[in-house]
Amino acid sequence: MSPASKERSAIVCTERGLTIAGTRITLYDVMDYVTAQYPPKFIQGLFDLTEEQVNTALVYIEAHRSDVEAEYQQVLQETEKLRQYYEEQNRDRVARSAAQLPKPGTEAAWEKLRAAKEHRKFKV
Repeated sequence: MSPASKERSAIVCTERGLTIAGTRITLYDVMDYVTAQYPPKFIQGLFDLTEEQVNTALVYIEAHRSDVEAEYQQVLQETEKLRQYYEEQNRDRVARSAAQLPKPGTEAAWEKLRAAKEHRKFKV
């Protein structure tokens, strides 16, 4: 098998987009970390991939950079549209939930949580 055909068989096109064969990991998942300049070993461990799978994905991304980058930008735009849609759909629910009073008997737990959040805010 030639390197090019081996590369093609390791990256398959699914309904989710370009995917590492035998996984549910898309090249767009990997691109998030490639664009943030994470090392290949980190990506490998994060997605529980073999060294060969990571290397094949990175080689494919480099060999088809413009196409993968264009698809990646499209995925990012669609993701942002979905985020905005669901944020709008759930705005009332979140507001109602935030306005609810704590259940009786849980005041101490809520106070502890509030204090922990306050303490954490000062650390950051």
